Amino acid sequence: MQSMTNPESISYLTQRDAAEIDEILMGPLGFSVDQLMELAGLSVATSIVEIYKPSEYNRVLAICGPGNNGGDGLVAARHLHHFGYKPFVCYPKRTAKPLYTGLVTQLESLAVPFLTVEDLPSDLSKDFDIIVDAMFGFSFHGTPRPPFDDLIQKLVYLHKCNQTCQKSSLIVSIDIPSGWHVEGGDVNGEGIKPDMLVSLTAPKLCAKKFSGPHHFLGGRFVPPSIVENYKLHLPPYPGTSMCVRIGKPPQIDISALRENYISPEFLEEQVEANPMDQFLKWFDDAVAAGLKEPNAMCLSTVGKDGKPSSRMVLLKGVDKDGFVWYTNYESRKANQLSENPRASLLFYWDGLNRQVRVEGFVQKVSDEESEQYFHSRPRGSQIGAIVSKQSTIVPGRHVLYQQFKELEEKFSDTNLIPKPKHWGGYRLKPELFEFWQGQQSRLHDRLQYVPQEIRGKQAWKIVRLAP
Repeated sequence: MQSMTNPESISYLTQRDAAEIDEILMGPLGFSVDQLMELAGLSVATSIVEIYKPSEYNRVLAICGPGNNGGDGLVAARHLHHFGYKPFVCYPKRTAKPLYTGLVTQLESLAVPFLTVEDLPSDLSKDFDIIVDAMFGFSFHGTPRPPFDDLIQKLVYLHKCNQTCQKSSLIVSIDIPSGWHVEGGDVNGEGIKPDMLVSLTAPKLCAKKFSGPHHFLGGRFVPPSIVENYKLHLPPYPGTSMCVRIGKPPQIDISALRENYISPEFLEEQVEANPMDQFLKWFDDAVAAGLKEPNAMCLSTVGKDGKPSSRMVLLKGVDKDGFVWYTNYESRKANQLSENPRASLLFYWDGLNRQVRVEGFVQKVSDEESEQYFHSRPRGSQIGAIVSKQSTIVPGRHVLYQQFKELEEKFSDTNLIPKPKHWGGYRLKPELFEFWQGQQSRLHDRLQYVPQEIRGKQAWKIVRLAP
């Protein structure tokens, strides 16, 4: 997950400081070069995934130099393969050390193609969506020698082509755009102009001259002692992410935002005859995929005024009789359901390109069922249900906190907190299901289950809807 940090508040390293920090990491702090390389390459790969999805930018060429920066590129290529991209590697000046030969062997075992400089087309845009520039890092100085001088010019040409052509390969530079001065940047203005820069450990001074749309920091391994000794100001990494965005993302044309879904076909002969069985099958897939809150669903209701309203709620039970959730019986949705006991549920599982719509009749669950679920909730949630007069206006958050503390004290010696009468569950009995699977070119699969009577028995008819 990406986060945004003001680039003015971040520390930038000189070449000397960057070299010293590497020596400390691999000396007294006990890191090995292969550990740091693995973390760096993974950071680069996750930064790429944040912006350039494999469904749109699949073909990646990693151009790797002979040093540590090249090693980072080899590691990144391996991770990109596992993330669903199709990487290629150009590694013209191979290093004979076991660490590097091992990285090559790992890629070869994945059938990642290695290309010679002569194999590359004159215009890289013809064959590749992304170029990973892993030629030179912060320790490089001087003038690039063959074949890297020509490879750098190929990348410079891409930027010029990008200004005149409709589609050009995107450039992702690791730590330092190759050929740039580590502190002065693109001194003569004729160097590589990357679309993304992934700084490692901490940005180098040249990163201040980076003007591309995406700047990320990777390398979530800097110990507190280094932060303190070098007075580093580094952004916090969000969640479990290996990368963090520096600066604001570029302005986006909302109309241009689109995803080209790639999914297995969803065919009539493959689905369950009973839509509840099909739902449970997809729900299990969402759980197995580790999606956050797979039981989250959008509940839509309409009152007698004909005005619809929607909100996210959590599914708390599902069986042959329908879908169950719990709420305040004096809330807006409850009032609408009392006026019009019909509703629609929508489940959206982004990671699987799937949606399920369910429509049907709604009624309250039994008091016994509500009571049982209420007392299964965490104690704080039980008190919260009593405090919240849902959908009514409150003077401020402090009022809720105060009431919560008062009730917490009131029930401190009570094992069983009484369920409020205005709180309980609803069950939607399905009358229609629609299962949606995203596909390429907007030719989505939509299979609808509608009830029908066959020889006096209720059954479900499956029809395909146009996307």
